[in-house]
Amino acid sequence: MSRMSTDNTEQPPAVHPEPGTEVAIPEQEDTALYPPPTEEEVATLRKVVGPIPWVAYFLCTAELAERASYYATTGVISNFIEFPLPPGSSSGKAPGFNQHAGALGKGLQYASGVTTAFTFVAYVVPIFGGWIADTRLGRYRTIIFGILVGFIGHAIMTGGAAPSVLKAGNGVAPFQIGYWILAIGAGIFKPNVAPTVLDQYTHQKPYVTTTKKGERVIVDPEMTIQRIMTIYYGFINIGAFYAIASTYAEKYVGFWLAFLLPTIIYFVVPIIFVGLRKRMVRKPPHGSELTTFFKVIWLALKKNKFNPWAKDFWGTVRPARLVAEGLPVNHSDKLVSDIKRTLTACAIFLYIPLYSLNDGGIGPLGSNQGTAMISNGAPNDLLNNFNPLTIIVFTPIVAYLVYPGLEKLGIRCGPIRRMTFGMFLCAAGGVAGGIVQLYVYRTSPCGYQASTCVDADGNTLVSKISIWVQLVNVVITAISELFVNVTSYEMAYARAPPNMKAAVFSICLFMSALSSALAEIITPFTEDPKLVWVYIGPAIALFVQTIIFWIRYRDVDEERFMTYEDDSVEEVNVHHDAVEGKNSSSEHDKSVEA
Repeated sequence: MSRMSTDNTEQPPAVHPEPGTEVAIPEQEDTALYPPPTEEEVATLRKVVGPIPWVAYFLCTAELAERASYYATTGVISNFIEFPLPPGSSSGKAPGFNQHAGALGKGLQYASGVTTAFTFVAYVVPIFGGWIADTRLGRYRTIIFGILVGFIGHAIMTGGAAPSVLKAGNGVAPFQIGYWILAIGAGIFKPNVAPTVLDQYTHQKPYVTTTKKGERVIVDPEMTIQRIMTIYYGFINIGAFYAIASTYAEKYVGFWLAFLLPTIIYFVVPIIFVGLRKRMVRKPPHGSELTTFFKVIWLALKKNKFNPWAKDFWGTVRPARLVAEGLPVNHSDKLVSDIKRTLTACAIFLYIPLYSLNDGGIGPLGSNQGTAMISNGAPNDLLNNFNPLTIIVFTPIVAYLVYPGLEKLGIRCGPIRRMTFGMFLCAAGGVAGGIVQLYVYRTSPCGYQASTCVDADGNTLVSKISIWVQLVNVVITAISELFVNVTSYEMAYARAPPNMKAAVFSICLFMSALSSALAEIITPFTEDPKLVWVYIGPAIALFVQTIIFWIRYRDVDEERFMTYEDDSVEEVNVHHDAVEGKNSSSEHDKSVEA
């Protein structure tokens, strides 16, 4: 039987639609080009990453540009809201030593409330963006719509930051209008990009191939999707690092330039999506299937008296059971199993809000801490930009060294193991941030009122600690994202039914909105002298939650990574049965477990 090299990116028409067409991709097997592995091959052959389509890299670049514009704008918002125009400035710039830019002068709590509410909206809107993509417009049209909305938001914010507007005290209205429009545009755009990137990788089943060195290996879809999402997340953070340009622009030129720079790079997004329209795989909407999905959940709840923990919760809506009861059936047995897998993923996502709260989720807390430290001319919000820089550095290390190295050693890092490690890491970062804040208080001329410490002339007085000490917290929490956020993106795609990818991905993103809601609860406490516990408290809670998370979901690592349209219901359920301790003799099904 012929074997195909992993370096060959040519894909056969049998499994790849004509680029640029909105068609449902059939789950066809071409056993000549993609021979599935046997039991013996699964036990003996090494698993490798498959070829990644070039279109996926361009779409990642578009996401890079969109995130660059998003973070370059939001990264300077805290200073824009919290601090007033510096003396003698009409643009908000503050080039002096240990000074910081400002415009509206609304204070820390107001800035925390607005930025947290913005994040909440930006991650609630994806529910709508994912739903309309899967049911009405399709992902591509929804992405284009989101791009147009986002551009309007950028344009209004740039105009509203003009020096003449700020000097006249009229900056609040255009800022609020543009800011919330930007949140809506980002929310419509975001849930559809990652699924669209992964859609370009169309043969998502394991198969045997031969490398150029003559080694027979198994191309593993889990490893490939993991690699694509890690690269995707790396591109996001390359874009996020662009925020450093806005950080320096606000301090040395003014907010008009800090908002103009992200607007300029935003133009890259429509250029790529429009230019690739005829070369990318675009999935059509499937409204009726999404409706059926929710109807099955509703029926299961009613038949179990709204007890989701009932022992045979999903068994009550299996087609065979419904037929025996004389009830009409409009869904398949496999759909029930897919719903069960999807909701398990959604339950796992519920552990992310507390994690996100520790991962820089409490508004301008880091920037505020920076204002009380020696900066030597660096912007007080500069260190926030080292989050994406850390991820840029560690993305290739994790993707090309850590994961392949563990695979060669026979150590499988399933999604739950990765997320557990990442959550513990983030909790450690939160503790580090609290320790830094404690020593800022102890060394500040104003003690536990360090955030607002000024002399008689209004000049800022700071702690003897360098702002660069913040890197400990920033770097640790940034590395944790490669294990938590990236893995959650993988699960959102792999465990969702084929025509609900965007909707389930939006639920994953919605966890950031819940994190923002938690941050709103904490906002009244984000003031001196309570800031140490604003760091330490959530870190302790995350540590405890992570232990519960591991105990509750460690068995998910043994479940099948992804199911397919042409799977039989036995293939879908066998891994669930094994995890639950039921008897199963289907070794073939276990052999293709990713």
